[in-house]
Amino acid sequence: MMGGRLIKYFGVAAQGRLDASILFSIIGYRLPEFLTLILPLGFFIGLMLVFGRLYVDHEMAVFNSSGLSRNRLGRLLVPMTVVFLAVQSFLMLWAAPWGLRQFEQLTSAQAVRTGFDLVRPKEFVSSGAYTIYAGDLSEDRKNLKDIFFYQKADKDGRPDVVILAKEATRIEMPNDSANVVDLTEGRRYEIYPGSPKYTHIEFKTYRLRLENNKEAKFESTEVEALPTSKLWENREDPVVASELWWRVYVPFAMFVALLLSVVLSEVSPRQGRYLKLFPALLIFASLIVALMAVKTRVSKDELGAWAYPLVLFIYASVAVLFLRKPNLAPKIKKKIQRVGS
Repeated sequence: MMGGRLIKYFGVAAQGRLDASILFSIIGYRLPEFLTLILPLGFFIGLMLVFGRLYVDHEMAVFNSSGLSRNRLGRLLVPMTVVFLAVQSFLMLWAAPWGLRQFEQLTSAQAVRTGFDLVRPKEFVSSGAYTIYAGDLSEDRKNLKDIFFYQKADKDGRPDVVILAKEATRIEMPNDSANVVDLTEGRRYEIYPGSPKYTHIEFKTYRLRLENNKEAKFESTEVEALPTSKLWENREDPVVASELWWRVYVPFAMFVALLLSVVLSEVSPRQGRYLKLFPALLIFASLIVALMAVKTRVSKDELGAWAYPLVLFIYASVAVLFLRKPNLAPKIKKKIQRVGS
């Protein structure tokens, strides 16, 4: 998942729409969100492989003969499961939303940067209200030639600005976050969209100042990026409630993963420990899909928050039923075969 996202952002950076120096910062901020999806599945697969190995190597038979049943072995893993649940809760309640907010703030800061920071030779670069074209660019990015600059008006009734110049030199201004550029031998137009009215001046030198707006405050509008405290304050809203209770209840899927792995991992030594891995993955994936479906229904106000624990309780109850009655599964299998025949 990280590799796919990194390739995507590399492509955006290659197009000049993103600063390459922030790529790994972006991946770092998105990492907690990726882990919320990977951790439960990785935990379940790990349990399946370990229990399968115990069966294949006859170690489970030794445990059973020593008075240590598979149910007892599962109970011994509860403290480790609690640790994973705590990590998952931390990721979902705090780390992932914080990472999303930082990611959106970083990309928003990129969007308001001036085009001179992202300009590429012989390409039009748009950034916020600016569009810039340069025929040539020095290696230190301070000297540009054959400049076309367009600035869209920030208010109705004010003119758009178009500047054409033969050369531009970037000026370093201490303690100033803006980009300052000295243009030479050019023309400046003020154009009123939808009107033939315009103004035109020619200049030998012209100093252009572009604000970066890096101090602008950022506030996310995405529900997934909102802090859990804000979700709790607005929990009456169905969309907010769906995200809030998703964060609260999904970590408890770790306990369901433990119960399902104890039930589904039993194999004979001749079968191999990978025999039931794929069917078990489908069953666990169905749990995640069911929780996602509940999230969608809650956001549409078709279900209440009670649906989350209900889904977890159903899967956990079925797993506990098969743990207490290990002979139930073969009986059900025989009945299905009889009905099919």
